[in-house]
Amino acid sequence: MTEFPRHDDLLAALAQRNRLRRLSGASGLDFASNDYLGLTGAGLLADVAQDVLARGVPLGSGGSRLLRGNHAEHRALEDEAAAFFGAEAALYMGSGFQANQALFSALPMQGDLVLHDRLIHASVHEGMRLGRATCASFAHNDTADAARVIADWRAGGARGRVWIAVESVYSMDGDLAPLADLAGLAAREDAVLVVDEAHATGVFGAQGRGLASGLTCPLVTLHTGGKALGAAGALVCADRVLIETLVNRARSFIYTTAPSPFSAAILGGAIRMLRDEPALTGDARARMAHAHRAARACGIDANSQIIPLVIGDERRARDTARALQNQGFDVRAILPPTVARGTARLRISITGNVGAGHITALFDTLATLNRVAA
Repeated sequence: MTEFPRHDDLLAALAQRNRLRRLSGASGLDFASNDYLGLTGAGLLADVAQDVLARGVPLGSGGSRLLRGNHAEHRALEDEAAAFFGAEAALYMGSGFQANQALFSALPMQGDLVLHDRLIHASVHEGMRLGRATCASFAHNDTADAARVIADWRAGGARGRVWIAVESVYSMDGDLAPLADLAGLAAREDAVLVVDEAHATGVFGAQGRGLASGLTCPLVTLHTGGKALGAAGALVCADRVLIETLVNRARSFIYTTAPSPFSAAILGGAIRMLRDEPALTGDARARMAHAHRAARACGIDANSQIIPLVIGDERRARDTARALQNQGFDVRAILPPTVARGTARLRISITGNVGAGHITALFDTLATLNRVAA
């Protein structure tokens, strides 16, 4: 008999609803990861790693950044990232989740409003939960609704600052935020636009700088290292006073061991690749364009390298993903609560580990499965 019957019951209930998660290894053609440039296993980053090892960069930091864990490689990465992404300063953290938790728990202050897109990432919700600001949502990608929420908040006598939180490319829908409109709203309201560029960095913008590059409103951007850049960690880019505030107030930064200096050096190498090798981003966009044509031939809308096929029924989504996996395509089903109830889907990711022929074959197979199911 289990010593944890309530946990056992919880897992059994998830299994009964076909929502029990299990860890599984990689198998088949990669249409599931966020390795959009194909750098995670590439010789390019391996060469960087060899150079970093030869320079004697330590594999671990040994402590928090505010103690002895602050290494020259962290500072060099942050200087390079700030220059590349066009910010006054940058701060390197262990993951995008940690960075969003830090941002939204430490920067918006009591009396402020965090106004977030309804589909914002779970890490932002975690940061808001820990913070002191008022929080409200607006309809997905609806700038007019965001303006309405701000007006209603102001009408109630609020005088704090507004922080507008969005993703530039949404991780489960693959659509793009209307950043120009949101930047205009931020400028009019003296608000701060906080843009999570996790799925745009390396793919969109000049040299892969992301979709927020060039915006002129008060701006904070987040660039993750573990997706297109093939490395690890995340970079918050912002005005220097905000970065210094994170260093002094963000508990998820202060009370954790610093990321590996080795990882910082690898991520710096990946940023230099974006700067110096435009074919990386160009090839990703060419794969994306080919995938859009193939998807639309199957009646599937596509806006980015993330192509969702919303099926609705959870069991059918699982079965379709399994059928594709059996044909050699690693496509995963995304189920509630990660997405809303009734919107179970396949999340097709166009990575740097597949070519045009693989992409065509995937959508041809998907079309065949859909005809059989019909």
